Amino acid sequence: MRVVVLASGRGSNLEALIEAQRCGELPIRIVGVLSDKATARALDLARNHDIAAIHIDPRTFADRAAFDAALFSRITELEPELIVLAGFMRILTPQAIQPWLGRIINIHPSLLPLYPGLHTHRRALEAGDSRHGASVHFVTAELDGGPVIARTVIDVLADDSEESLALRLLAKEHHLLCSCVGLIASGQIGWSDGAATSNDPALTLPLQIDDEF
Repeated sequence: MRVVVLASGRGSNLEALIEAQRCGELPIRIVGVLSDKATARALDLARNHDIAAIHIDPRTFADRAAFDAALFSRITELEPELIVLAGFMRILTPQAIQPWLGRIINIHPSLLPLYPGLHTHRRALEAGDSRHGASVHFVTAELDGGPVIARTVIDVLADDSEESLALRLLAKEHHLLCSCVGLIASGQIGWSDGAATSNDPALTLPLQIDDEF
């Protein structure tokens, strides 16, 4: 499966996908990495692995719609079968997403539908949650609101800070994303009529993924 990854930062989830591809654990080929940040480590990771690394500067466009049009024009040139948002810190316009519904997924550091948007670890701690986690979902026009494919869960410890919670969750995020990409690439997870499906029936609950990849 041809995969394009969008990332704005360090690219740790991208790195996990690259390693799983390299080891033959995922039946994918990452054909491009695109970023809105010229200094994103994700672009360096792509270059180091001979993957097309493309920076598109949002400051050179009149508005968000114009940036998204340019972004998806470059994506289309790469002919992906799946787009993975892995720490891409921009909200995409509904018009840009519409032609790709069912072919874009995002990893989000909360147990969706809890805490869409930013500062998820802080919000979980402030709410006194006993459990926290990450979710992979299909991307729709609603912010972090598309059908959830799978989640991973960790316990919140009494002495957790935002930083410690984020750090403990990160390795689980990597496994979760790789697992979901593998399920999609193998045809076990799909999209139909606005819902995530598992071997055809609609998923009534997100999959729970906690084992090592």
